[in-house]
Amino acid sequence: MFYQKFIKKELSEKRYNHSINVAMAAEDLAIRYSVDKEKAKIAGILHDITKEWSKEKHFRFAKEYDIKFSDYELASKKLLHALTGSYYLKYILKIKDHEIINAVRFHSTARSDMSLLEKIIYISDFISEERRFEGVEELRELSRENLESTMICGLAYSLHELVSEKRIIHPNTFKAYNEAIFNKVKIQNIKI
Repeated sequence: MFYQKFIKKELSEKRYNHSINVAMAAEDLAIRYSVDKEKAKIAGILHDITKEWSKEKHFRFAKEYDIKFSDYELASKKLLHALTGSYYLKYILKIKDHEIINAVRFHSTARSDMSLLEKIIYISDFISEERRFEGVEELRELSRENLESTMICGLAYSLHELVSEKRIIHPNTFKAYNEAIFNKVKIQNIKI
């Protein structure tokens, strides 16, 4: 894959390996949930393309491409790379597929009304092979059975981690979590 060679030059070995693992997880989930596996592999391999940039480089890039960071993104360097990464795909790599661009854009915060590809990249980032947090094996298994339940667990994990570390929580994460819970409740009510 072209992008694999490209990111090898752009990322540290650790981040490169993570990106390869996310692409492989995304391909597996794409096949399982009938999503374009090539799109999933591309979004997976490129999702962290600007993750290792300095804050200053993010700001220079934002100025050049007229990117407007929200206060939430400015308060957390971790959130900058999702936005600059999506612009990097669009303007530097000339990727025209909005679904791939959005999958990169929302892989850190999630959002309401996510496409299946966006959910797959969000989850694949959680369950990639090198991840070792408590509960990751259960999350990997769940991802093969029910994507929506995996979203709820992944979002709950993120919210818990952010609260316990007293860090900023992007409103998109709350919206994604609430939407996932509302959808689960609707499905349960239909079955009654």
